[in-house]
Amino acid sequence: MHIEFRHLRTIKAIHDAGGLARAADLLNMTQSALSHQVKGLEDQAGVELFVRRSKPLKLSAAGMKMLRAAEDILPRVAALEEEFTGLVKGRSGRLHIAIECHACFDWLFPVLEQFRKAWGDIDVDIRPGLAFDALPALKREDVDLVISSDPEDLPGISFLPLFDYEPVFVASATHRLAEQEYVTAQDFRDETLITYPVDRNRLDVFTQLLTPAKVEPRAIRQVELTAVILLLVASGRGVSVLPDWVLRDVRYHSDYVTKPLTQTGLTRRLYAAVREEDAAKPFMAHVLRLARTEPVKLQRG
Repeated sequence: MHIEFRHLRTIKAIHDAGGLARAADLLNMTQSALSHQVKGLEDQAGVELFVRRSKPLKLSAAGMKMLRAAEDILPRVAALEEEFTGLVKGRSGRLHIAIECHACFDWLFPVLEQFRKAWGDIDVDIRPGLAFDALPALKREDVDLVISSDPEDLPGISFLPLFDYEPVFVASATHRLAEQEYVTAQDFRDETLITYPVDRNRLDVFTQLLTPAKVEPRAIRQVELTAVILLLVASGRGVSVLPDWVLRDVRYHSDYVTKPLTQTGLTRRLYAAVREEDAAKPFMAHVLRLARTEPVKLQRG
């Protein structure tokens, strides 16, 4: 027996309309064509699907079984068609994000809150990219966007610039370096450096300052949460280097001092890595636009 979607739609239309004539109008076909379709389906099934002598036309026991199948299957097919239509038109889809930046949650959540209001049908998820190889996952389509400060030349992957930021030294207001205009690599030799629990090659203070100068801090303490890092810094337990958007409020707090790294300061750039075929999708273009503007508001306080 070969049942098609049109057969299920026919059974449901006749049941809802109570007769062939009205059902034919609903299905935009002639009554003769509808009768022929029903007879062909009954011949396939080997049973009658309608009680012909009843008025209005009623389904037989076999017909009721097919109606239940129609009521189960047709809405699911319609939902699937709507989802595919949304994908084609860019209204729906998936945005799974990997972050190679421990402090990026501070600006990413406001971005996604704005994004949600415009794209409620997009499935959004965040995965800490430091816990796995984010860029290979992007190529495998396990994730759809990677936030990174280290662009690479990868086939099929575009690194789109988001915004520039400054890694900033932060210490207690009573710290010995509080009166300096800026700090250098040598100033870290006698300090406990408090960092996020990630490899050195993912920390700006090492890649941009300490490693090139071959300077090692007296000690390194790794802390998961930004708030705890700042608490320890204010208590004189160490110093830290954090992105400027994290320190937007700390700059004006009497418990802290913030200083540029080196006399001219350091500047870094964050990128969004996406698959080339996804870059032009309307929802992707929107989230990238938000990621270029919302963090700047945080940087400015």
